[in-house]
Amino acid sequence: MAGDRTPFDSIEGSLEYLDLLREVIEKTRKDVEGDVAAAASEEGAARRLEALRLVVYKLDRLAFHMDAGHRALNDLRTLKRLLLGGRQRDSDESGA
Repeated sequence: MAGDRTPFDSIEGSLEYLDLLREVIEKTRKDVEGDVAAAASEEGAARRLEALRLVVYKLDRLAFHMDAGHRALNDLRTLKRLLLGGRQRDSDESGA
């Protein structure tokens, strides 16, 4: 279906999508940190605690990559605006 729109049809849409992903990652991280605190007080939960800490680490890495992607998309959006702005100025000058 050629007319279907996706969040990735524009830089702005992609930025919104990454913002949503970042929110979900942060919420999940907070939830897992609560599980870490609960597991830390449980006896015999060393393996579970280690796994939960690994989950927190992986979520941190994922958040880092989402932030990097967000910055890259912001840069692309800025460059797009500069390039399109340059085209508009060129056409304004040639039409005058």
